[in-house]
Amino acid sequence: MKILFLCTGNSCRSQMAEAWTRHLKADRIEAFSAGIAPRGVDPRAVRAMAEAGVDIAGQVSKDAASLGDVEFDYVITLCDNAHETCPFFPARTRRLHMGFDDPPKLAAGAATEDEAMVHYRRVRDEIRRFVETLPGSLEENAQ
Repeated sequence: MKILFLCTGNSCRSQMAEAWTRHLKADRIEAFSAGIAPRGVDPRAVRAMAEAGVDIAGQVSKDAASLGDVEFDYVITLCDNAHETCPFFPARTRRLHMGFDDPPKLAAGAATEDEAMVHYRRVRDEIRRFVETLPGSLEENAQ
């Protein structure tokens, strides 16, 4: 099964989802991530995932078009913007929206780095819990 995690910048949430899926479900799911407007992998996302034992330092931010002609079974949008502007995928591709808070936006007003990281850790853990339900939860929630 091939899943694309799609977000606006492919900098944080979709990177985390791809990494968690590869880490926890590699035997059943081939994971990819992309963005509507890629802007580089967020260093705090790298740090949050490293704290959980998953290295995403080598991942790169990419546009969905750069994935070529990969045929996905599912496209899972992780933010409202990606959900609303999701590019066209072949009819056999099922879509699912699973919105998560945006850690960079939440951390923007943080007074300290530790305060900022609280948001990244929470969303990281929420995404992990979602990935742990895959692939079983896909059929019941897909459009």
